Amino acid sequence: MLKTFPLGGIHPPEKKLTKNTGIKRADIPQTVYVPISQHIGAPAEVIVNPKDDVTVGQVIAKAGGYVSAQIHSPVAGKVTKIDNVIDSSGYKKQTVIIRTDAKAPQDEFDTTELKTDITLDKDAILKRIEDCGIVGLGGATFPAQVKLKVSPEAKIDTLVINGVECEPYLTADHVLMMEKTEEILVGIRILMKALGINKTIIGIENNKKDAIDKFVKATKGDDTIQVAALQVKYPQGGEKQLIKAVLNREVPKGGLPLQVGVIVHNVGTVFAIYEAVQYNKPLIERVVTVTGDSVKEPGNFWVKLGTPIKELINQAGGLPEDTRKVINGGPMMGKALKSLDVPVTKGTSGILIIPDTFSDRGEVKNCIRCGECVYVCPMGLEPYLLMSLTEKNMIEKAKEQDISTCIECGSCSYVCPSNRPLLDYIRYGKLLERKLPKND
Repeated sequence: MLKTFPLGGIHPPEKKLTKNTGIKRADIPQTVYVPISQHIGAPAEVIVNPKDDVTVGQVIAKAGGYVSAQIHSPVAGKVTKIDNVIDSSGYKKQTVIIRTDAKAPQDEFDTTELKTDITLDKDAILKRIEDCGIVGLGGATFPAQVKLKVSPEAKIDTLVINGVECEPYLTADHVLMMEKTEEILVGIRILMKALGINKTIIGIENNKKDAIDKFVKATKGDDTIQVAALQVKYPQGGEKQLIKAVLNREVPKGGLPLQVGVIVHNVGTVFAIYEAVQYNKPLIERVVTVTGDSVKEPGNFWVKLGTPIKELINQAGGLPEDTRKVINGGPMMGKALKSLDVPVTKGTSGILIIPDTFSDRGEVKNCIRCGECVYVCPMGLEPYLLMSLTEKNMIEKAKEQDISTCIECGSCSYVCPSNRPLLDYIRYGKLLERKLPKND
């Protein structure tokens, strides 16, 4: 029987239009825009100046604290400006602007040969991951080295690899698993060595049977790595939902996976760790899905970080005439972009182009107390109540109702027959909750 999490969840149409397109290499832009904050935590600190020449993979901003990440130049070229540029959040962030040198080599890292021997020890692995600026590529962008620096008291016994990719439309992780299976497995072994454990479970939803079969075959005879086929249900890829599905362990409210002996990493992160440890390659590119029902040539692309999204869309056939919204991410958790000039960053997993026919939310009506939002919430919350409390600015009450526990999956908004913007208000409520005075 296929595994899954027991509480809530929904089944939106998959729309995996690009699952069989493979990965194409996107063109290198003439100019890249590299924000210095592409991760959770403190922004990095710029260490280059205008007119400086930079090489591929050179550090251009150093980590600004313990929870932070290095930023590297994705191209060889010249720094033309350090300016505040709008990123995918809609706000201006400090950005290093680099003009690409068309005559300079842009592919400094030849990673075509599979390297299976892991020569670095635990401390050196963690240092390499930190130096290469690796962050979680599943969406959270948490600095990878911080997640891996756990105390012995944590008693980590299992590494869980997230190959779920439950967001409709997105296929970047799926195609990466198909094309880089062996590299991901080496990355897993690197992580097990760094954590000092000998058990990994790779969770993959059952709509990716080809990936499941490929990993089962590749891990045959290796008792340290298991593959778990999961029921197709959103949000199966949530950390807490995934841990419950594959290990039947409950992460405590407000807690972290390490409290139940688990570390979770996305397959894209694992591949980036493989390239960092085995080739000393910084995180300067990633796979991005560009898709949508009206897109002429939807696909998955290896993209240099800092590439303007409008240039990436052009490589997928251009912006369709019936476009109403462009979403950074998937339709459930992604956010509409304010401008197509924003750059691809470490957290950009997909660009979804939505036509007029699918973009209208519908007229917002009064709550009819149907309870659908409560039924589908994977965290056991009452979304209708959290929205109401936020509307009335009763943030202390919203805190008491565990508003911060919301994982922002959007299941509540999806099922609401009254088209109420539940997730919008809950996100706003969480922001206000974080600003409340702290109780000593």
